[in-house]
Parts: sequence; C-alpha cells; structure tokens
Amino acid sequence: MENHKGTCIDEYINSFPLSTQLILEELRSTIRKVAPEAEEKISYQIPTFALKGNLVHFAAYKNHIGFYPGPSGIEAFKNELAGFEGAKGSVKFPIDKPLPLALITNIVKFRVKENLEK
Repeated sequence: MENHKGTCIDEYINSFPLSTQLILEELRSTIRKVAPEAEEKISYQIPTFALKGNLVHFAAYKNHIGFYPGPSGIEAFKNELAGFEGAKGSVKFPIDKPLPLALITNIVKFRVKENLEK
C-alpha cells in the first residue's frame, strides 16, 4: 500500500479502500479549511500542501495515517503528540481511531504562520 503513485491528490486518495479514502478526505478538508490558499500537489509521492514552501504532507499506510508537518510542527506540539508514535518530522495516527482533528488544525495553523513569516 505504501507505494501508491498518482499525479494528483484525488488519484492518490482513490487508490485506497473506501474506509481509508474517507479518513484521507477528512484530513484533506481539515487542512484545506485552515490553509485555503495552499496549493495541493504530490511531492515525495504523497499528498502535499504548499504555501511559500511545503506546509504539510500526509500518507496512508496499512495501520496508520502519516502526517508530516516537519520538525518544527512536531516540536511545537510535542506534548499534545506524546500519545502517538512519530519521528522528528512526522506522526502516526492509528487508522482505527478517529483523527485528532482539533490538534491537526492547530498544527497546520502553526505551520501556515511559520511559512508566512519566512
């Protein structure tokens, strides 16, 4: 499942089972609400939102949704993200649990502000 290719986010999302598509669309619309002026594209073979540089990326895997707000986005919300697996610039949200949409919203807001201040 990891190596889905698509030229646009719709193709990427549509390449997954319906249950995963619904989660990805929910994540996409959450990001879009916070960053309506961001450009949608595929970068690193995964959905990416860009606004004066890459803003956030996301991807679907068998057991989780990967969310990639970069190291600064993870660091700024490390306490809130403490219950999730992750790495320096990424976090894994379990696919069988609801996405923490309020937290995702706050992280994207932070990243928008950060990119616009660059």
